Amino acid sequence: MDKVTNPQRARQLFEAKFNPQLKTYTYIGGILLFTITIVGILLLPFWLIFGKMYIDRHFNSLFCELTTRALHFKKGVWFQTERTVPLDKIQDLTFKEGPILRYFGLSYLKIETAGQSVQGAADMSLTGIIDARKFREMVLEQRDNITDKGHEISAPVKTESENELIPLLQEIHKTLKNIEAKVN
Repeated sequence: MDKVTNPQRARQLFEAKFNPQLKTYTYIGGILLFTITIVGILLLPFWLIFGKMYIDRHFNSLFCELTTRALHFKKGVWFQTERTVPLDKIQDLTFKEGPILRYFGLSYLKIETAGQSVQGAADMSLTGIIDARKFREMVLEQRDNITDKGHEISAPVKTESENELIPLLQEIHKTLKNIEAKVN
């Protein structure tokens, strides 16, 4: 049986790569987190022994691609998360780069979509994408391409001349005034 190809099927435009420095950032962040909590101090030796192995597996599970229609993201070792965000639902991509992230050569992208359940919460966040500014611009450009096609503005079709509409609008206005006077 021949495979039928769908011309409407989304094709991959770009696959994002993640900066290996994300592993160091996560490892050190884990150490700091475990150090400042009482329960964490007990877990710190386990993190020091097994943390790098976990982070390597987590890093290898990261996947993000931009297609002609959506942004796809996968991550997780024990609990895997797979998200697909349609480009026409993306409201904004916030680029953040604080001093600690900048020290490691990392940045953070927060993707906000229409209809988010919690006000101010990100629908999806991506840390450590190589050349995140360029990736952000690519996503926004593709989103604009998609939304512009769906909302092309056409010139209004005039069925009657403007001179013929004015008397009709004046008559409607008088009728509304009469109705308002009767209600009051």
